[in-house]
Amino acid sequence: MAKRFSVSEYTDGILSGNRVLLSRAITLVESTLPTDQELAQRMLDAVLPYAGRSVRIGITGVPGVGKSTFIEALGLHLVQQQGKRLAVLAVDPTSQRSGGSILGDKTRMNQLAAHPQAYIRPSPAGRSLGGVTRSTREALVLCEAAGHDIIFVETVGVGQSETAVHGMVDFFLLLMLAGAGDELQGIKKGIMEMADAVTITKADGGNETAARRARVEYQNALHLFPLAASQWSPVVTTSSALTGAGIPLVWGVIDQYVQQTQGSGYFQRRRQEQNLHWLHETIREALETRFYARAAVQAHLATIEQQVQEGRKSAFGAAAELLNL
Repeated sequence: MAKRFSVSEYTDGILSGNRVLLSRAITLVESTLPTDQELAQRMLDAVLPYAGRSVRIGITGVPGVGKSTFIEALGLHLVQQQGKRLAVLAVDPTSQRSGGSILGDKTRMNQLAAHPQAYIRPSPAGRSLGGVTRSTREALVLCEAAGHDIIFVETVGVGQSETAVHGMVDFFLLLMLAGAGDELQGIKKGIMEMADAVTITKADGGNETAARRARVEYQNALHLFPLAASQWSPVVTTSSALTGAGIPLVWGVIDQYVQQTQGSGYFQRRRQEQNLHWLHETIREALETRFYARAAVQAHLATIEQQVQEGRKSAFGAAAELLNL
């Protein structure tokens, strides 16, 4: 059994940049045990004053776009050329049948994982919405307190997870491929609207012309959307994780966005709005957990579910009955 640390031991370890204790702390916030949750909450309260100083970047993309390769290339640029400390929270899809998760990101990002300035944490997605872990946001706070300047949150790219990640990051980057049929059909309009920047990946090996053509198409498409509340016009670039071409430009775009939105005050306002959003999300999740944990609900749920399934009771009436229990 793993040793349980005290709140002060966790806090001191995290603030001193101890990776082992940071990993243990994230495991603690991922735990569903009530005793662990209570300890995790006290630990989060202790480190919160030291968090909030990073730039949080959400990264998503269509299957086959080469997310891990791109993240490693951009990550290495940040730690080697920019002197940044980077954390990558890679949210992995959990198998709906077995409950197992595919924790492959560390093996796919060999160079980045080995760099002393980088920390990679794959998290099993569990049953939460769209594969975003309940604890991703808490892990983000812990990584900030541990002194990471930049935090990547990688989505599994399965629909609603993008919306959840968009609600916890400062900048949202969409990775796209060129030459995969009709460029604008492969991605949902809603995800395009969320993007602060788009980069066409794999712009190498004779694919450069197609990538440049796709860049123009996406740029024209993005101009049709109304200007976001940030007053930022999304930028489309091309990049190659293989050759490194365009990787510094992607970081330049992000840096420009941060400077512009910090200067206008939008960056800080959005963080405050996100904090409120996560308060309400946490309340909703806690209420749902407590509801299903009640003995009376557990005793009657299966019967009532069967009545609804067979059409003998309406969903609204059944919900009211369960809530009254």
